[in-house]
Amino acid sequence: MDDPVASNPGLYSVLFENDRVRVLEYRDSPGTRSAPHHHPDSVMVTLSAFDRRLSMGDRRVDVTLRAGEARWLDAQSHSGENTGPTETHAIFVELKEPGPARDDGDEHLGPSAAPHAEPAG
Repeated sequence: MDDPVASNPGLYSVLFENDRVRVLEYRDSPGTRSAPHHHPDSVMVTLSAFDRRLSMGDRRVDVTLRAGEARWLDAQSHSGENTGPTETHAIFVELKEPGPARDDGDEHLGPSAAPHAEPAG
């Protein structure tokens, strides 16, 4: 599966890269579809609110995200579609070191549920 910058050069751009991480910016408009691509384990930060459909094979996941969310994204391959009325703007911090092997055998699609962090006090 292709690198998102190579397969979707009009949507993804590299903001920073070193030997441990790569930081990508993603932007699209309503109705935009991305070509299939692969992300390693990543943290996604949403800079706008948006609705997306992520697909891989016959699996589909619809997500609605608010601006200012930070979500974990397990390594995955997918294509995406902006299904909402707003532009998508997000930052991905891709990890270059492989994570531990998953023991549940399930390949995840889409971002993790938003954890609620309590303020330190």
